[in-house]
Amino acid sequence: MSDTLAGAPPRAAIAIPELTAWQALRTNRNWLGFWFMLPAIAFLVLFLVYPLGLGMWLSFTDAKIGSAGKFVGLDNYEWIIGDSKFQGAVFNTLFYTFVASVIKFAVGLYLALLLNENMPFKALIRALILIPFIVPTVLSAIAFWWIYDPTFSIVSWSLRKMGWISGNINFLGDAWNSRWSVIFANVWRGVPFIAITLLAGLQTVSPSLYEAATLDGATRWQNFRHITYPLLTPIIAVVMTFSVLFTFTDFQLIKVLTNGGPAGATELMATMSYNTAILGGRIGEGAAISTAMVPFLLGAIMISWFGLQRRKWQSGENNE
Repeated sequence: MSDTLAGAPPRAAIAIPELTAWQALRTNRNWLGFWFMLPAIAFLVLFLVYPLGLGMWLSFTDAKIGSAGKFVGLDNYEWIIGDSKFQGAVFNTLFYTFVASVIKFAVGLYLALLLNENMPFKALIRALILIPFIVPTVLSAIAFWWIYDPTFSIVSWSLRKMGWISGNINFLGDAWNSRWSVIFANVWRGVPFIAITLLAGLQTVSPSLYEAATLDGATRWQNFRHITYPLLTPIIAVVMTFSVLFTFTDFQLIKVLTNGGPAGATELMATMSYNTAILGGRIGEGAAISTAMVPFLLGAIMISWFGLQRRKWQSGENNE
């Protein structure tokens, strides 16, 4: 048999046609994900990347409504940095974002822990908690506008009936009252998102971990400190990043409730940008205010990135 094979003429090599670069891209499995992502990439470029780039370019011009303007370099940024109104808007934005985000996290985490326990009507309570989040922001703002009304406020009426105050509270006419009022409205709207997301994370924690810790004599606080919180850290990082982004760029709630008043006490960078560019007609200056928000937003995104790195570490992966 071996002699026969040795004496047999060699088989003709099968000719494999060479693929062109385009055919290789269409048939290569490594490019399959790219083709599926291409529509989403086109959407993001058209509606996110292009507007962002155009806004950055306009921030370097003196464009106005009806006028394309010309390149002025950093003049717009020099103006906003030295403008006391912009400085007040930066303070209001940071204060509003920090206080509202902290309160939303504390209340949302408490509700998530509560709903994770065995309790009657748990499904109904979860659905009710979602109501503030699914109601349109403008409708929520109008509802709070009536609640804070200086004459017909239900809060002032109730407190007067209980004898706690003698006159109506000026919720939106006083600087600090207005700040706390819009923060409360934002917290009311944002807590459901955090609570439901953290609840989903809690339900992925294995009950056996708590059982083992309880057998070792761990208290409820120790269970939370050494089991719940470490395992929720990646989810907390991501959900708080989104919460900070939503709060920092909040526009509708402030615009409907106070429009930045009284005397700029609730003016945020987002509302100031709109009022300057659209209502004031100074497109370049308004674009500079919007662009100045980008470093703060990038900082929030970095929090999410570090949270994901923490998640890899907890999963036993090497981050190097």
